[in-house]
Order: sequence, then C-alpha cells, then structure tokens
Amino acid sequence: MPKLKTHKGVAQRFKVTGTGKLMHARSGRRHLLTGKPARKMRQLRRAAESAPVEQGKLRRLIPYRS
Repeated sequence: MPKLKTHKGVAQRFKVTGTGKLMHARSGRRHLLTGKPARKMRQLRRAAESAPVEQGKLRRLIPYRS
C-alpha cells in the first residue's frame, strides 16, 4: 500500500485534538474590527469544531493526523 499525501491547505487550517475532533479558527477576525464588539471578538478567539458532515472528507485529506 503506497503512502498517502497530506493536503497541506487542510493541514494548515484544521488541527486534530487529542480526542480526535477537527478544530478550525472562526471567521470574522481579519478586517473591519473597529465596528465589532469586544465580546464578539473574545468569542471568535476560540476554535470551533468542524461540521460533522465534513469530518469524513477532512479526515481523508489529512490521513496521518486523524
């Protein structure tokens, strides 16, 4: 069986936790930050779990992390 290649774009955007969850950074922190409330910015700092529908697709793209 040949080795599988990791999709580097997905590997940079998603991290796998110790329990196997796929986490990603939340959107909305790039520009127009002055108009956004501090509470929202604090909440956007936390990573979010990827959607269950996409988990299988993402695991195939990063085979040795999941």
